[in-house]
Amino acid sequence: MELFFCPDLVNREDAYALLAHAVRQVYSLDSLPAIGRSEHGKPFFPDLPQLQFNLSHSGSFALCALDDSPMGVDIEAIRPHHPRLARRICSPAELEWLNEQDDRHRVLLSLWTKKEARVKYTGTGLTVPIREIRVPFDEDAVLDGLHFRTLSSDGWVGAVCGHTLSTAFHTVSAAELKKLDTARNK
Repeated sequence: MELFFCPDLVNREDAYALLAHAVRQVYSLDSLPAIGRSEHGKPFFPDLPQLQFNLSHSGSFALCALDDSPMGVDIEAIRPHHPRLARRICSPAELEWLNEQDDRHRVLLSLWTKKEARVKYTGTGLTVPIREIRVPFDEDAVLDGLHFRTLSSDGWVGAVCGHTLSTAFHTVSAAELKKLDTARNK
């Protein structure tokens, strides 16, 4: 699995430019294939179903993953959340564990992004209450045969869930994406 990250999105289209760059790099495709959506909204390439991807963006950040098997990614910009958010998304065991952590806000976002990555992996969407979605507490762990990895840096927390571990992490700025796109269109 290869992960691609953009730290400075200007608009939503930049997230798709990141995906286009990723498919050029990993799959050697000249352009971004047509994107379809499953019943619950999981994106896929209808003409190339063997090529798996997932994409997430929040604020000025985007994260995408490519692999030969299904995976899910989620990224969240760190911003204030409602104080009751933890009770809404966490199981009783998760709440108890969360209350023992030093950086509760970042840990809560770690749980949230792992839960989102898991439902994006399955493609089912939030068809069950989010507090019922099982994820590991640890940042890098295996649960139910799925690998989970938490990613974070200044201003964001992300997660990936899939059958394989991520093997590479590429950072590409929005300016680089624009420059690459401009060079390709000359």
